Amino acid sequence: MTNLAISFSDVVAAHRRLSGVAHHTPVLTSATADEMTGARLHFKCENFQRMGAFKFRGGYNAIAQLTPQQQAAGVVAFSSGNHAQAIALSAKLFGVRAVIVMPKDAPAAKVAATRGYGGEVVLYDRYTEDRQEISQALARDQGLTMIPPYDHAHVMAGQGTAAKELIEQAGPLDVLITPLGGGGLLSGCAVAAKAMNPNCKVYGVEPEAGNDAQRSLREGRIVHIDTPSTIADGAQTQHLGELTFPVLRELVDGVVTVSDAELIEQMRFFAARMKMVVEPTGCLAAAAAMTGKVDVRGKRVGVIVSGGNVDLARFATLLGQQQA
Repeated sequence: MTNLAISFSDVVAAHRRLSGVAHHTPVLTSATADEMTGARLHFKCENFQRMGAFKFRGGYNAIAQLTPQQQAAGVVAFSSGNHAQAIALSAKLFGVRAVIVMPKDAPAAKVAATRGYGGEVVLYDRYTEDRQEISQALARDQGLTMIPPYDHAHVMAGQGTAAKELIEQAGPLDVLITPLGGGGLLSGCAVAAKAMNPNCKVYGVEPEAGNDAQRSLREGRIVHIDTPSTIADGAQTQHLGELTFPVLRELVDGVVTVSDAELIEQMRFFAARMKMVVEPTGCLAAAAAMTGKVDVRGKRVGVIVSGGNVDLARFATLLGQQQA
């Protein structure tokens, strides 16, 4: 794996940096889920992570490795919400200025939380403006260091600590399933899983409306798509990263998709049966396991529940929709 952006040693080092800072999130099980799938499911609950999502791992790991000069100048990031909060909180812990470029239609709770952590929010229109161009201009004009949401080695390594922790908590896995947007979480987790359990099958799960990664792996190149229309706002990415794509191509066994209706059903299951608030994006992996999109029968399965940041009014509206 020396040709890839990160190695397992990078994930181990990230885990060391996060020790005592990130929450050691619980791994929960559900007899009902096991009965429904014929598998033994282990849910790694990153909805209980600091700022409510796995993104804290990568954000903190990235800021921890900035030079003193870079920390003094500050950072800029672009995100629909969770990476925004992760960078804002991590920057606050280090006493670093953080400018966050967020879409105007980002969940209000995520914008409020980002500002609450001290982030300076710059809003843009995700359908007509390019967040990366805006961020690059801010970085250039103000001397800020840009920390992208997924296509960054330190971010990828930090996200991989979720899988490392899961395997340490649950034991060897036959299958690992993670949500998939730009590939930061999946690439980091794939590196960790394949190093710790070489025979473990690793799958990513995208929203049905935006299967760019699935297409990219089929075609052997990074496929760009329009911003997908899906309730999984954390996976509304238009393409994989230059760093994440090679990792996925080499280590991931498959990518599947789930519909918004299946995400709502999974949100409902988590709320009713496991007493958890999980955002739509956080339900991607679990929905794939529960609907049979990934064959988990008779296997020990790790499922990354990536986050729980959702407006409660929105949460109630989605759960109140007519069941399929």
